[in-house]
Amino acid sequence: MTLLELSQWLEETGPAVLVRESIYGFQVLVGVHLFGIILSVGALMWLDLRMMGLTMRSARVSELNRSLAPWFLIGFAMMFASGLLLFAGFATAAYGNLFFRIKMAVIVLAGLNALYFHFTTGRTQPHWDAMAEPPAAVRFAGLASLVMWSIVILAGRMMSYTMF
Repeated sequence: MTLLELSQWLEETGPAVLVRESIYGFQVLVGVHLFGIILSVGALMWLDLRMMGLTMRSARVSELNRSLAPWFLIGFAMMFASGLLLFAGFATAAYGNLFFRIKMAVIVLAGLNALYFHFTTGRTQPHWDAMAEPPAAVRFAGLASLVMWSIVILAGRMMSYTMF
């Protein structure tokens, strides 16, 4: 089965039909998706800015991460679930959309950035956790995260103008 055939099949599932044909399904899902973005990327942005040494310089990165993690994780779960349903409703249109492909590729890169940070630079956190200006690798990880999530949001917005 090709990706296009999988997309066509996905569009015929019950949830996908509900997204397309219910009076408010699409609008509610977009609202949930946007709220998830606000929670997830909004909270993550503050952590990234702290990792870059640009804000909250007296706060420990670990404490900020611990207090913001529930927000960005709940937001990400909302974004993921609503995004999956939105994709199901319009899978073939998304399949051929350049901005959808950019968005998905950059989401993967953002995840790889987070994993790389966690398993490499993050392991040295006790040494730089309280530093007002963390080491260059930490600042770069924060900057990369901010840039990538900005691209994800912009690509998602561009999908609205180019899919239909």
